[in-house]
Amino acid sequence: MTFPKISDVTRMDNSSLSEEILVTKRDLFDLRLKRATRQDFQPHLFKHAKHRLAQLLTVEKSRNKLVT
Repeated sequence: MTFPKISDVTRMDNSSLSEEILVTKRDLFDLRLKRATRQDFQPHLFKHAKHRLAQLLTVEKSRNKLVT
């Protein structure tokens, strides 16, 4: 599984970008919960989710900076 491309994120509109941020944060929460309760999980998904969240937040912040 490869990291998502930033070009995919930049093509999103603002509403889908905000929705995707919430989904990614929820995924990270679920992964942390699985780790804490010693359920089976794939540790590399932490890295992928954090990377995706960083991309989403970077694009959101740059768009908000352009508007104001």
